[in-house]
Amino acid sequence: MMASFFDQFASPSFLGIPLIAVAIALPWVLFPTPPSRWINNRLITIQTWFINRFTNQLMIPLNVGGHKWALLLASLMMFLITINMLGLLPYTFTPTTQLSLNMGFAVPLWLATVIIGMRNQPTVALGHLLPEGTPIPLIPVLIIIETISLFIRPLALGVRLTANLTAGHLLIQLIATAVFVLLPMMPTVAILTAAVLFLLTLLEVAVAMIQAYVFVLLLSLYLQENV
Repeated sequence: MMASFFDQFASPSFLGIPLIAVAIALPWVLFPTPPSRWINNRLITIQTWFINRFTNQLMIPLNVGGHKWALLLASLMMFLITINMLGLLPYTFTPTTQLSLNMGFAVPLWLATVIIGMRNQPTVALGHLLPEGTPIPLIPVLIIIETISLFIRPLALGVRLTANLTAGHLLIQLIATAVFVLLPMMPTVAILTAAVLFLLTLLEVAVAMIQAYVFVLLLSLYLQENV
């Protein structure tokens, strides 16, 4: 039974073809296309309002040079939110529970922020490795520690997103299994457990959105250090 709990995280395939590409492409198909009319429908209005608010909040700490990343970060935010929310539906696959996919997002974007910092302001970028006023005997140790912490950043981004979504899906499946097992024997306890499952599902909806926001927010903070 324990193995079956983790089967939901295996990439599905059809006729030997992995369907993760379909799961990744599906969010872009679901996004409404803005029409050429002056008056939009409610869905496009809500979508535009959300993207504008998110982009404004994200770009406030950044200078003008960092505003070039607005489209990329907003698109990544919408993509992650849509994938995470679709993964909460029954009989669906969540690509963001795969560490390889999350690292595929985290490593290139983190590396881009580092390269931008090294190209535009190498002195400031290297200065982050050594805090001001450090005693001379501690300089080699602190440089090694800061370098390690710098290279751990993309790993932390990917593992945080993967771990939170994986833990949430496992909890939902465990509690749902408990509901089905308890229903014939103790209906009252099963109903109470189902109420807990409903509340946990609402929590997972919030986690799906918050984790996407945290992923992009941390990328913007890394960008802020290098622009």
